[in-house]
Amino acid sequence: MSELKSWLSIAEDSDFSIHNLPFGVFSTSDKSPRLGVAIGDQIIDLVSADQAGVFANLNIPPAVLDRPYLNDLMGLGKIVSLQIRNRLQKQLCDTKSALASSAAVFVPQANAKMHLPVQVGDYTDFYSSIEHATNVGKMFRDPENALLPNWKHIPVGYHGRASSIIVGGESIRRPKGQVLPKGASSPSFRPSQRLDFELEMAFIIGKESSLGNPISTREASNYIYGMVLFNDWSARDIQKWEYVPLGPFLGKNFASSISPWVVLMEALEPFRVSGPEQDPAVLPYLTYEGAQNYDIDLEVGIAPQGESETIVSRSNFKYMYWNMHQQLAHHTVNGCNVRVGDMLASGTISGPTSDSYGSMLELSWSGSKPVPLDNGSTRTFIEDGDRVHMRGFASKDGKRVGFGEVSAEVLPSLP
Repeated sequence: MSELKSWLSIAEDSDFSIHNLPFGVFSTSDKSPRLGVAIGDQIIDLVSADQAGVFANLNIPPAVLDRPYLNDLMGLGKIVSLQIRNRLQKQLCDTKSALASSAAVFVPQANAKMHLPVQVGDYTDFYSSIEHATNVGKMFRDPENALLPNWKHIPVGYHGRASSIIVGGESIRRPKGQVLPKGASSPSFRPSQRLDFELEMAFIIGKESSLGNPISTREASNYIYGMVLFNDWSARDIQKWEYVPLGPFLGKNFASSISPWVVLMEALEPFRVSGPEQDPAVLPYLTYEGAQNYDIDLEVGIAPQGESETIVSRSNFKYMYWNMHQQLAHHTVNGCNVRVGDMLASGTISGPTSDSYGSMLELSWSGSKPVPLDNGSTRTFIEDGDRVHMRGFASKDGKRVGFGEVSAEVLPSLP
């Protein structure tokens, strides 16, 4: 990354450095939902910036900036978003720029409400961390043969519920469903007692493909617009009773939370790393070239109601066995098409050590090892009133590109 020095005051530990400039949707008491870009603790109002001449000669249709979602901008092609990002970077370094002389363009993040950044048409959740899959297999299948026979041959995934994806900051309610109590011969209907988070990341599709035409690993980067943090809430007791024979349903579809800022893949380019060795060799359509994993530090904290937060997990996106290019290639190899705004989540991101596991299921080893919190209490799963926080950032050579935070409080089930 080249050195960029902005005239705007930006904290050194800010996720939203001049090397980032993620896109999102915000509103204020006097501004309707519209597109913005995060810089430090501010938001650049793209509608106001356009009116101030910041994007002169870029020929960006003003209407796409004044939308409550990014889909229309993404649909113009990634090049348009990159033109906006590049123009903002240049003007943030130029004290004589249109941006520098337009104070009204900036909105304090503290004064803004963030919205779901995209209209999510379809959502797919993968199961691509070998550490997570191995841990789950040891707990519920066979400690000696934890992975299912297909796991190292295909990026396993399932189609989730797009309508229940919410932006970070919104609360969720404890779900209800059928549960088979230990030792019982028939199920009961009750609130989940094993509510869990899943530490994930998700990528967003920025280009449509046509039905019947697969996307190769070589082409995948043309379709991947950017990334967000993703909390795939899970009700483990409901999931355990229902997942055979057709997999997750009510144990998963009640809510998923995402961070509000979409970090473009170009901002993450300097943080590419090689992924784990894949053995046995994958089939030809899943082969790829170059480093396609990303070194992104991740953490999860739990804050009981009225109490301070305890960090319970520190992991990294680089651990993923199956990368995004392979996930997208596998998703479409049968001719399935993708659309602008579709979201594909990584699956739980667990690392090799017990403090890097990405779910309470693993951290507490299915409830057998309570996780201590700083206030003296413990958790095996998430309780009512708890707020779960997830954060992620990449850092290299003094430069930082972060995702901010996705958080949500768990409310009691409805009567």
